[in-house]
Amino acid sequence: MNSNILIGLLIPFLGTTLGSAIVLLTKNNMKTYIQKLLLGFASGVMIAASVWSLIIPSIEMAEKQNIIAWLPAAVGFLLGIIFLLILDTIVPHIHLDKTKPEGLKTKIKKTTMLVFAVTLHNIPEGMAVGVVFASSMIGNSDISYLSAIVLAIGIAIQNFPEGAIISMPLRAEGVSKTRAFAYGMLSGIVEPIAAIITILLTNLVIPILPYLLSFAAGAMIYVVVEELIPEAQSGEHTNIGTIGVAIGFVLMMILDIALG
Repeated sequence: MNSNILIGLLIPFLGTTLGSAIVLLTKNNMKTYIQKLLLGFASGVMIAASVWSLIIPSIEMAEKQNIIAWLPAAVGFLLGIIFLLILDTIVPHIHLDKTKPEGLKTKIKKTTMLVFAVTLHNIPEGMAVGVVFASSMIGNSDISYLSAIVLAIGIAIQNFPEGAIISMPLRAEGVSKTRAFAYGMLSGIVEPIAAIITILLTNLVIPILPYLLSFAAGAMIYVVVEELIPEAQSGEHTNIGTIGVAIGFVLMMILDIALG
């Protein structure tokens, strides 16, 4: 694995790290309207990345493999949704909300479960990056190295607010700045690990690449629909969340088409 590929795989982790680092620079919790904007922006980026970086290449690959064009995209997408649905059922997200009673769960337990759940949800994103880089490495004409970099940047962009959204609430719950930053950063380390494992299994995944691409897309869309958009549209400043979706979608679309 050459250094360019390794750098590309680390880009999403860098996004999570930078987002988590916000907790080190701010005195107070993140303003609500900023949180809504970041959530919406991350949603728009992930939707666009799912379409242009994952589903469309999946369809194009299927055509070249003489498979019904829509079949891998449809099957993989639905499997991605089902996978995350099962994952959420087993390990549901725990949102830290100071307005809700702690009950029998301690802050430490809530913190651990939050980071664990987000970490598990990052696995499909790491797989998505790994699949795209693996495809570019084997010379697939549908996905170039630049296309893979664009997807990595797109996921890094959406990881930035995710890192902040993890670390800032943890800080508000009384966790130290350093630990809040560490929890946020570590939630993203699984992405390059999942990507590297996927690349190492390239020879095994080549026949099912169209399915894996659309699987990753389904998993990403699930996160958007189940987690990001509901958070962005709850309470005040919902219009700001909608604006964030539009900006994120257009930016990622432009990056993918211009560079991919």
